[in-house]
Amino acid sequence: MSSSPDLPSAATPEAMLARARITFDIEAAAVLGLKDRVGPSFVEAVRKILDVRGRVVVMGMGKSGHVGRKIAATLASTGTPAMFVHPAEASHGDLGMIKAVDLVLAISNSGEVEELTVILPVVKRQGVPLIAMTGRVDSTLARHADIVLDSGVEKEACPLNLAPTASTTAQMALGDALAVALLDARGFGTEDFARSHPGGALGRKLLTHVSDVMRSGDDVPRVPPEASFTDLMREMSAKGLGATAVVASDGRAIGIFTDGDLRRQVETGADLRALTARDVMHVGPRTLRAEALAAEAAEVMEQHRITSVLVVDASGVLIGVLSINDLMRAKVI
Repeated sequence: MSSSPDLPSAATPEAMLARARITFDIEAAAVLGLKDRVGPSFVEAVRKILDVRGRVVVMGMGKSGHVGRKIAATLASTGTPAMFVHPAEASHGDLGMIKAVDLVLAISNSGEVEELTVILPVVKRQGVPLIAMTGRVDSTLARHADIVLDSGVEKEACPLNLAPTASTTAQMALGDALAVALLDARGFGTEDFARSHPGGALGRKLLTHVSDVMRSGDDVPRVPPEASFTDLMREMSAKGLGATAVVASDGRAIGIFTDGDLRRQVETGADLRALTARDVMHVGPRTLRAEALAAEAAEVMEQHRITSVLVVDASGVLIGVLSINDLMRAKVI
């Protein structure tokens, strides 16, 4: 079947891009439309969830179920214990997972999904609070709910107005709004987030300390101030860090010498064999405490364009060294 000469075929690049832009417009309008409908019921929902002693049990069928799984995961990772229970499985035993101390967040655009509506009376008889997220505030789901969150949209992005598209986007946004409002109300901070994401990049940045990745003991290159230039270079080569600390007799780090310093000394034409570590060291080296975050060490190195930093105790005594390669191996950067 040929297309009209005034309209591009749906398979042309122009038509594809046009449909994509229309989809963005429709879904953006769906999300923005939620702003005008968020009100007392949203506040009530947040307060109800804050009071829950158990978990938020998220339920939904089909595409709403997929959204529900994501909302449950977001809640759990931001300080609100949550899990997803499939409504169909709930009718065959999984309702036993829901306790009186829990709260159910049921998601359905139509509010009439049989697998969900059939278990609502059972949930209510248990005395479990029910929050409905639905596109129809007059639906069966809404009538059973203690609190109703309106996630309705004017139309789907699907040109047939059938496939859940804008409606699931609105559900996702409303779930994110709940999670963020709860996070804020709980005072949930970056360290709390890191503890629930220990295996991720953020967790490594917020939970890894300098003491976890620094080199210590005999692995730390160090020489006294009176060490000859030959001994200084021998220590640098032996420890393989491209730098060595210069330490006073009491163990305090008073200087550092690096490969960069070596290049600069060579450029001066000085007789390096006649020099000591004190003569060539960089006074006042950058230092960190062992309890500092490894991410802070990365920031110091980037800010000052250095590749290693000395680690000292409260008295300035050298206890370790950390290089950019150590941070990379620990996947902090």
